[in-house]
Amino acid sequence: MSVRDEFDFIKKVQPATLHHSGLIGIGDDAAIFSVDARFEQIVCVDTMVEDKHFLPTTMSPYHIGYKALAANISDIAAMGGIPQYYLVSISIPSNWKESELLEIYDGLKKAGDEYKMDLIGGDTTSTHSKLVISVTAIGKVEAGRRLLRSNAEEGDVVFVSGTLGDAQGGLDVLLEGNKEVQGQNSYLIRRHQTPTPRVTLGRILSQFTRVSLNDVSDGLVSELKEISNASNVNMVIDSETIPYSRALLEYNNEKALKWALTGGEDFELVGTISKENWKQLSAICEKENIPLSNIGYVQRGKGKVYIRNKNGELEEVSDSGYNHFFS
Repeated sequence: MSVRDEFDFIKKVQPATLHHSGLIGIGDDAAIFSVDARFEQIVCVDTMVEDKHFLPTTMSPYHIGYKALAANISDIAAMGGIPQYYLVSISIPSNWKESELLEIYDGLKKAGDEYKMDLIGGDTTSTHSKLVISVTAIGKVEAGRRLLRSNAEEGDVVFVSGTLGDAQGGLDVLLEGNKEVQGQNSYLIRRHQTPTPRVTLGRILSQFTRVSLNDVSDGLVSELKEISNASNVNMVIDSETIPYSRALLEYNNEKALKWALTGGEDFELVGTISKENWKQLSAICEKENIPLSNIGYVQRGKGKVYIRNKNGELEEVSDSGYNHFFS
């Protein structure tokens, strides 16, 4: 990596101003931040590896940085939390230029600034291998208000925010490599490269007494399996109620369901809430202009997920057991 002076580079990425007071950030051996006793701390980490989690042909350095932090912010949102700080560790290929590394930090800063997060530390090193970026994010949630996957109960409504399958659709558009098609599907590309974590929705949900929640990073089926296993219940999803964007249906209607169930990286929130509280939640979200869909219900069981097809037939699905459903 052609960074001539490590200390000079640190000055370039060090924030000029901080969103939070009482903070010792970049510039010392470690960061220090104050903790409010009324809150519980949330800490999460995500690592992205070139050719495994992203391709240089579909993600610019800016997009890599943005998405790496957005994934962590989404995890905090899924706990009902408020994002506060982040740390970044990057292994940069030796042939990268300093300008490319700065682009990654530009993407990180853009994502962080949207939620008033401060960069408080990290590490950068050169490698003869592929790019690796690891982001640790820190947030907070009011004591006793954290949202867990283990809170689902029989009779609950299963809900999901936004639309599903867009990120996978955007990746498909980019992999096609057709500039005209890409120009016609800029919305799907944005959903893949610069996802929007549902922090506001997570905060709304944290005010309810019992909610189970997960973010859609690995696909709807995977996230529902995690909730159903943690809560020891079954999930029943109606395929006809899964929300899609018009852009996705116009691009590839045939693959929309598959991408929604297994594509991942939409970073929407999926969870459960009691029938009684569903009406209140949906009314709040309508007022706040947050799209939210009722896609199924929770039943007694042992961690299974079922999908009802357009013919009314139920089929059990698992992380890898849905081929027959699409046939």
